[in-house]
Amino acid sequence: MSQRVLIVGAGGHGQVVADILLRMQEGGHPIEPVGFLDDNPQLWGKRFLGIPVLGGMADLPAIPHDAIIIGIGDNETRRRVFLQWKAVGERFIVARHPETVVAPDVIIGAGTMICAGVVVNTGAWIGENVILNTGCTVDHHNRIGDHVHIAPGVHLAGNVEVGEGTLVGIGAVMIPQRKVGAWSVIGAGAVVTEDIPARTVAVGVPARPLRE
Repeated sequence: MSQRVLIVGAGGHGQVVADILLRMQEGGHPIEPVGFLDDNPQLWGKRFLGIPVLGGMADLPAIPHDAIIIGIGDNETRRRVFLQWKAVGERFIVARHPETVVAPDVIIGAGTMICAGVVVNTGAWIGENVILNTGCTVDHHNRIGDHVHIAPGVHLAGNVEVGEGTLVGIGAVMIPQRKVGAWSVIGAGAVVTEDIPARTVAVGVPARPLRE
C-alpha cells in the first residue's frame, strides 16, 4: 500500500519536492503525493505537476495522510514549520530522487530532500530537514547539521562539517576538514579554505567573513 504524502509549501521548492516524489513513484517506490498545503490562499485549488493545493497548513490534520515533507526553501522558515509538526507527532519522509548516488552507510535524517545528480559518499551524516540540491557532492565523513541547505553544484570535500541552518551557496567549494558554524551563509562560488564561525556571511576566493 502506498504512503500518502502531503507537501507543505507549494512554491518553487515545494514543486521540486513534488517532482522527486513523482520520480520515486515511477521507480516503484510505494508513495503517493496527495497534495500541497500552502498558506497563500491564491494558490488554493491550483494544481502543480498534477497535484492539487488542498488548503493551508491549518488544514493538515483533517486531510488523510501517512507522512509529510516540508517544501520550503528558506532555512529558518523550514526549521520552524518542521519543528511545529514534529512536536505533534507528524511523520516525515525522505525525498530522494532516483538519479542520486548515496553510499549504503550514510545516515539521512527525517524530512531531508536529495535532488537529482547528488552524490553522498561513505561515512556521511545528514541531519533532519536538510536540502541537498541539484548536483551537489557531499564527500566521505561529512557532517551536515539539521535544516542546512547545500545549494546546486556545491562540492564538499572529505571530513567537512556544516552547522545547523547554514546555507552553502550555489557552486561553493569547501576543502577537506573545514567547518562552517551554525546559521552562516557561504556565498555563491566561494572557496572555503579556513573554518568559518557561526552566524557569519563569508564570500570570495578564498572565502572571507563579510559580516556577522
